[in-house]
Amino acid sequence: MTKHSNILKTAGAAAYGVFVVFSFIYGYTPGKAIGQNFFSFSIAMLKILPCAFILIGLFEVWIKRETIEKHLGRESGIKAYFWGILLAGTTVGGLYVAFPVAYSLYNKGAKLGMIFAYIASSAICRVPMTIFEASFMGIRFSIIRLVVSLPLVVVTSMLLGRHLEKKGYKMVKEG
Repeated sequence: MTKHSNILKTAGAAAYGVFVVFSFIYGYTPGKAIGQNFFSFSIAMLKILPCAFILIGLFEVWIKRETIEKHLGRESGIKAYFWGILLAGTTVGGLYVAFPVAYSLYNKGAKLGMIFAYIASSAICRVPMTIFEASFMGIRFSIIRLVVSLPLVVVTSMLLGRHLEKKGYKMVKEG
């Protein structure tokens, strides 16, 4: 990260803070709503993320690399996508938790296509979200959406993973 981008990020955050403070002082309703939404969102994330990161840390320690390579690695075949979708369906916290889990899976030897399938599946087929959706849209709608979405996720993930692996793509480790 460059010094210039750090300055821009700091200036943007400061401008946002000043905007929200002046909105509360002068009664600017949209600015007050933005500030309240940011505060409630921050509280919700503080409730979810610490527990999720503890579980991710335990996953890093308890699950062996060999297990991930066997079930989600290069030699695992189509079953890897089934396991990735099953894991994604049980992930709580949405993509805020899915991205660190995906990074951990990748570091433990999961193939790139399976990582894409896991991330996409955690965005579209989490169990709590699907139950909520079925209660409003109906179970038939939810089943149709999953039956159409999941094969598309698997196919596109396989193609994208294969393409990027041919190009020699690797995730960069920071730090």
